[in-house]
Amino acid sequence: MNLTELNRIATAMVVSGKGILAADESSGTIKKRFDAIGVESTESSRRDYREMLFRSRDAMSRYISGVILYDETIWQNAADGTPLVKLIEDSGAIPGIKVDEGTQALPMCPGETVTVGLDKLADRLKTYYERGARFAKWRAVIDIGTGIPSMTAIRVNAHALARYAALCQAAQIVPIVEPEVLMDGDHDIDRCYEVTSRVLNKTFQELRVQRIALEGMVLKPNMAISGKKCAKQASVEEVAEKTIRLLKACVPAAVPGIAFLSGGQSDEEATAHLNAMHKLGPLPWGLTFSYGRALQAAPQKAWSGKAENVTAGQNAFSHRARMNGLASKGEWQSSLEQKAA
Repeated sequence: MNLTELNRIATAMVVSGKGILAADESSGTIKKRFDAIGVESTESSRRDYREMLFRSRDAMSRYISGVILYDETIWQNAADGTPLVKLIEDSGAIPGIKVDEGTQALPMCPGETVTVGLDKLADRLKTYYERGARFAKWRAVIDIGTGIPSMTAIRVNAHALARYAALCQAAQIVPIVEPEVLMDGDHDIDRCYEVTSRVLNKTFQELRVQRIALEGMVLKPNMAISGKKCAKQASVEEVAEKTIRLLKACVPAAVPGIAFLSGGQSDEEATAHLNAMHKLGPLPWGLTFSYGRALQAAPQKAWSGKAENVTAGQNAFSHRARMNGLASKGEWQSSLEQKAA
């Protein structure tokens, strides 16, 4: 393992002013999003959509540090035969790959899941590296509800994350470690804070057991935030203050950076929260975004599967990427959204 090179890539992934585009939706997830805009989900339509994003030179070169790809996408070529991976590299961004294989029900733990995909992962990582991937992503899913999460669910998911991270570093690939505490319930921000604290502490304990070099990884956590169904939604300032307090308590300074997932927040909410956190600096790690829906909802709608809308889709993507790039430096203002509108 060349830790110097892993650290160089991890640091580049969380550089100030840029963030990571999560374009790793499974075929099922992207079908739902295409259904919403009236587009049939086929291999070619998915390719065309992602090619549109990756050819957005302004967004990709100025605001995107890396792109998380789905297995189908990493092997695809653009309409002119150029590998999509090369489009990403040519823009100056780093290609990455989602390697988990989704979740399964966790035995003896009703309502809880464990992420799977460790079998043969070492071999898969070799082929992904050869294709150009320099980082990977594995998502653990922790739900909040009556009597959950259990310590069992937290522990087995943290253990799997750590084993995945070890396989990545052995393959000279930077692991994005993503323990996501879902915001789907009616819990308040303090309950989210408490559960996320337990999840992060157990995750870093397992990472140490698996001998992970913290300097060669990136953390992708949720923010401390109210559940979607909670009657009292925390303010932007409270989300920022509690998230930073939580991270300072749980995340070692050796980690080069933290790239938040948006987790169901609206486009502007995700941007505003990230921006407010940068007002609370200085911070011991780089702090940026790794958004999927919060970067893509606007360009998907503008594109709507029509070739004549490619420029409109790219403009919408560039705007969202720029807004989040500014937020990752604490320079975003809501008035900038209104000007664009």
